[in-house]
Amino acid sequence: MTNSASTSADAMSDRVEASDRIAIRTCPLCEAGCGLEITVRRDAATRTESVVRIRGDMNDVFSRGYICPKGSTLKQLHEDTDRLHQPLVKRDGVHVEVSWDEAWREVDRGLNGVIGAHGRESIGTYLGNPGAHNLSALTFNRVLLTAIGSRQRFSASSVDQVPKQVSAGFMFGTAISVPVPDLDRTDYLLMLGANPYASNGSLATAPDWPGRLEAIRARGGKIVVVDPRRSRSAQEADEWLAVRPGTDALLLAAMITAVFEAERAEPGDHLRGHLNGLEDVHAALAEFTPEAVERVTGIDANTIRRVALELCDAPRAAVYGRIGTTTVSFGTTASWLVDVLNVVTGNLDIEGGAMFPLPVAAGPTTRGRPGTGKGFKTGRGKTRVRGFPEALGEYPAALMAEEITTPGAGQIRAMVVVSGNPVMSTPNSEQLSAALDSLDFMVSVDIYLNETSRHADVILPPPSHLYRSHYDLALLNFGLRSVANYSEPVFELPPGVPDEWEILARLAAIAQGLGPDADPATVDDVTIRSLIDSAVRDESCVIHERSADEIYDALSGVANGSLRGPDRILDLLLRIGPFGDGFGANPGGVSVALLRQHPHGIDYGALRPRIPEVLRTPSGKVELAPPELLADLPRLRASLAADPDALLLVGRRHLRSNNSWMHNIRVLVKGKPRCTLQMHPLDAARLGVTDGAPVRVTSRVGSVVAPVEITDDIRERVVSLPHGFGHGVRGTRLAVAHEVGGVNSNVLTDHEAIDPLSGNAVLNGIPVAVAVA
Repeated sequence: MTNSASTSADAMSDRVEASDRIAIRTCPLCEAGCGLEITVRRDAATRTESVVRIRGDMNDVFSRGYICPKGSTLKQLHEDTDRLHQPLVKRDGVHVEVSWDEAWREVDRGLNGVIGAHGRESIGTYLGNPGAHNLSALTFNRVLLTAIGSRQRFSASSVDQVPKQVSAGFMFGTAISVPVPDLDRTDYLLMLGANPYASNGSLATAPDWPGRLEAIRARGGKIVVVDPRRSRSAQEADEWLAVRPGTDALLLAAMITAVFEAERAEPGDHLRGHLNGLEDVHAALAEFTPEAVERVTGIDANTIRRVALELCDAPRAAVYGRIGTTTVSFGTTASWLVDVLNVVTGNLDIEGGAMFPLPVAAGPTTRGRPGTGKGFKTGRGKTRVRGFPEALGEYPAALMAEEITTPGAGQIRAMVVVSGNPVMSTPNSEQLSAALDSLDFMVSVDIYLNETSRHADVILPPPSHLYRSHYDLALLNFGLRSVANYSEPVFELPPGVPDEWEILARLAAIAQGLGPDADPATVDDVTIRSLIDSAVRDESCVIHERSADEIYDALSGVANGSLRGPDRILDLLLRIGPFGDGFGANPGGVSVALLRQHPHGIDYGALRPRIPEVLRTPSGKVELAPPELLADLPRLRASLAADPDALLLVGRRHLRSNNSWMHNIRVLVKGKPRCTLQMHPLDAARLGVTDGAPVRVTSRVGSVVAPVEITDDIRERVVSLPHGFGHGVRGTRLAVAHEVGGVNSNVLTDHEAIDPLSGNAVLNGIPVAVAVA
């Protein structure tokens, strides 16, 4: 596999000294989870330590030395002069540094003032994307949400992956039951709306996706990429299908129909008796023939049939869809059809196909009775203004602004934002920014004074990643191998600086009315006790009917290193997981203590077939034709009448970008400006636009001006702006990002364009007009 350890990392120091120490940890910046070797040097005069080099950990069991350019910049992120180290409180419109005690008093006054006046439903919460890479957030965000007690929950999930989790929930029983492509053993990969050369893969966790893709071709396999842009991943593939944005569901439906028409629908003997609805799917999709969809998708019928049958003919094949298939109007339907296509071509739950990960830490697909469960539902609540149904315990982020600005009972009057920048990452950004200005109170947990946190009355900065332990608790639910990597903090926390979990725990205590001096340790103990009680009541759990006090003592005692906070919760989940020590039931099994002895991680093996035990549906079967998904097909049918000549906007990613929050790292933003509007030469000729000229891009809700980049790496009648730019807003402190500037593509995305099944925002396929500026 490719070793892409960044040379900029080695440039931090001219040489490594004998007295330097080496710290091993997993990179927390994206879903790949690459291992890092961090060289730390102590200054004898100042008695301080600093990072002098970061490179890939050659001994990491998963990444084997691979890192991308972002991983080598943890030093710059740690030392960023714009990074907040003290809480900020807004006074007379200006943020000023205050002590932690003063900040907590202000939070108590503001938050409980709103709760007292308007009730708990007047508090909204937004959880940002970095929380998915953060052990503290993964273990204590839910504690915070429960303490606040409001259903007004929003997160970055509904501008990203939630459609895939909703479709997986309906089909397999839980929102975590997402099949992933077995890259290391497949012979044929059909990849829709994904660009892992830039993103390192998503909802399919593995380091070095580029190397894994190149290995497919090296062993004689084939890769087909479906994307409106000839992305770097499409350039490296065997075939690029330049689909019209937002039509992936139609393309997939036609491929499934082509398989049925050829009488090649053969799920395989391993799925016999474990499927419901095969014939229902056949009947429901019959009208979506390759000929019926070729005009609107832009892919000819012969190509659709050929690729569908190539999936059947390949010894081992997998279909994988990512953000280009989820951030569109038919995100959930497309996500469902990805797995239906895997089933009918015989490629679900087999080696080299689409398989279910087996995470090392206990999770929804390993806990509970194997093979059956309560299943999955949405709509357990509805938004106050528009009546939009809940999904995964939250409401669409696109609807936050109207819930803040519309008067009436339950109007959001205060917001708690944790590690998120929704002003940059959610639809109709200017509308949301104005809405946040109207709040009675807002608190942000964030390392920067950015485009969103500038609206906050209080900003609580968590410490650097290098002060925290790490384990990819969420992302390894989607791992391409059963791997466990635990990272100890590189540095000890400075005196008086709270850990991130302590910030979240104290916020929770304050929301519960325990006052600004509440002890986070009390919240921690209540949390672990609750988790233990749940585990010992679970008939399927290895510690069923064990003494809760015994388990608590085993987790918390001196013999176990007196674990606290996220580490103690992680230890419980590891020890009751499929490879755990079971608190003595499986001597030699995994625990935090064992992972500390193996800093490069432990690999418990490749993906393995898991049906039927992985299923948590009430029927105990794969539900191929969930009523909720079938009910969306009339809407899909109506989309066949869409105008194939409409000009549509799509986003794009870059390997050195990480949404909006890494643009303050100079080494990641240097070089040629990336915030350009890509346009096909024929479209540019029609508009009389020259390369580099400024153009105005206008949607239903907004308008921006950006320079044109003319390229044939994008299909006609499609233009592309990257996500995460538009810095330089007054009231922020992001000096490097301010220099980069650019335009915010989400000024153009429409808050009313939402996938009805999941609540996900439509960030791709936005109708726009382009004119010379």
